[in-house]
Amino acid sequence: MEIHTIGGFNEVGKNMTAVSLGDDTIIFDMGLYLPAVIELQEEETQPQTYSEGKLRSIGAVPDDLVIDKFGLRNKVRAILLGHAHLDHIGAVPYIAHRYHAPVVGTPFTTTVLKKIMDDDHIKIPNQIKTVNPNSSFTIKGKKRSYKAEFINITHSTLQTSMIALHTPEGIVLYANDFKLDNTPILGLPPNYSALKRIAKQGVKVLIIDSLYSGSERKTPSEKIARALLEEVLLTTNNQKSAIFVATFSSHIARIKSIVDFAKKLNRKVYLVGRSLKKYVSAAIDVNLCPFKNSVKIVSYKREVESFLKKLNKSKTNSLVVCTGHQGEPGSIMDRLSRKKLPFEFMQDDNIVFASKTIPTPINMANKEQMDKRLKKSKVRIFDGVHVSGHAGREDIKDLLSIINPENIIPAHGSTQQLTPMIELAREMGYQAGRGCHLMQDGQKLKL
Repeated sequence: MEIHTIGGFNEVGKNMTAVSLGDDTIIFDMGLYLPAVIELQEEETQPQTYSEGKLRSIGAVPDDLVIDKFGLRNKVRAILLGHAHLDHIGAVPYIAHRYHAPVVGTPFTTTVLKKIMDDDHIKIPNQIKTVNPNSSFTIKGKKRSYKAEFINITHSTLQTSMIALHTPEGIVLYANDFKLDNTPILGLPPNYSALKRIAKQGVKVLIIDSLYSGSERKTPSEKIARALLEEVLLTTNNQKSAIFVATFSSHIARIKSIVDFAKKLNRKVYLVGRSLKKYVSAAIDVNLCPFKNSVKIVSYKREVESFLKKLNKSKTNSLVVCTGHQGEPGSIMDRLSRKKLPFEFMQDDNIVFASKTIPTPINMANKEQMDKRLKKSKVRIFDGVHVSGHAGREDIKDLLSIINPENIIPAHGSTQQLTPMIELAREMGYQAGRGCHLMQDGQKLKL
C-alpha cells in the first residue's frame, strides 16, 4: 500500500490524498486553496469563471500531476468526498475530469457540488454517486472490489463522513475534518459503534485532521455556539436596531439557531448572498432544512439591492444572515462596509460575527480592514460568537484510543500546525517515522 499526500499537508486547504493498491488507486477529496482564490478575486473587477490552468498557476488546486508521475492516473477507480466544504470538494469541477472514476459523497455533499457546478456552468464527465451516512459504496477495481464505508461524524456542515476504505492490506480511515459532538443541533451524532467495529477489524493507517492538535482543549459542542447566539441576540438592547449576522454559508445548524432566536424577537429572517443560497437550497433538496418555511433567500444582484433599500424602513422587523465573516472581497458584508449597497448602517445597529477568522494572512487583513470601516458607522460588533468544527488535542486523543491505528498521518495544515500531532502520538506510544509520519504535499509513503 502506498499513500500519496497530494494536498493539505503544507497548508490549510486543497485537501487531496491518494491510496495506491497495485492495480487500483482511490482518491480522497479534491479541495481548493481558498486564500489563493480570494487573492485572485481581489485582482478581478468582475466575477469570473476560472479555468483549470489559471487555478493551477496560482496554486489553488492540488498538484495532482504527481499522480501522473507515479503512473497512477489510469488506475484511479473512485474519488471519495468527506464533506461539502470547498477546501475538500472545490477542485472537483476543475480536475476530476482527468480520471475515469465516479465522484462519491453523501447526499448533501453531492448536492452542494452539483449546485457549485451549475452556478459556474461547469460539467464533468464523471458520474456523481450518492451514499447515505453510515452506508457503504462498492468500488470496482481491476481484479477485486473495495468497500468504502461513510461513517457519520460531526463537523460544521451536514453529513460529514469519516471514510473507511476496506482493503486486503487493512483499513484506511480518512478522518479529515471532524469534532466529537454528542449533542449536535442538526444531523446525527458520531457513529462510535462503527468506529469501534473497524478498530477491531484493524486500521492500517489513519489520515487525521490535526489542525488543532496543538490546542489543549476539547472542542465544545455546537450547543455552546447556540447558547452564545442566544446571549447576544436575546439579552442585548436591539429592539430599534438592525441585526446582521455573518456566518459560514455551509453551517446549516448555526443558521437554524439564528432562525430560532429571530422568531423569539419577532423578526423575519433573510438569507442574503449566493453562497448561502447554494448551501441552504442543497439542505432543502435533501430534506435537512427544518427552517425552510421561516426564511427568505435573497441572492441575485437586483433582488439584493431591492431588499436592502426596503430594509432601511423595516430594519426592526428583520434579521439578515449574510456572507462576509472573513471580510472576503465582494461578499455582502464587505460591500456594505464599503457603502457599495443601498443600505447604510446607523449608530447602535448590531453586527454579529458567528464565526472565527480563518488564520491566514489575507483573511486576517481583510477582516481587520472591514471592521475598521464598519466601526466608522458606530455599529455594535459582536465577534467570535462561534465554536470550532475541528477537533482539539483531547478529542484527537479520544479518537486514537478508539481506533488504535497501526500508522498515523497528520493532515489539514502546515508543517507547524501538524507537528504537535507527532508529539501527541509519541505520548501514546507511537514512534515518529515508524508509526507516525509527518508528510508534505507531493510525498509518498510505502507501508
